[in-house]
Amino acid sequence: MLGLPKGASLDTVRHSHASLLLEKGVDIATVSERLGHSSVATTAAIYAHAIRGKDRAAAQIWDDLMQQSPAENSTCVN
Repeated sequence: MLGLPKGASLDTVRHSHASLLLEKGVDIATVSERLGHSSVATTAAIYAHAIRGKDRAAAQIWDDLMQQSPAENSTCVN
């Protein structure tokens, strides 16, 4: 009826929804709110697999920021 694969439960759809959002970069607080979790820590514990590996992306963003001139990076604290 909903176009779900045969045998897919609503829990499976919910888990896939959250995992994919996190893997695509949606912040964990937003995903936690969408799921109705009382705490972001709950979401982080359940979906840790989807947020691993973000450190490499964070390091690349930091490197890119450090390559910018001070004028380009106007949010720097002096």
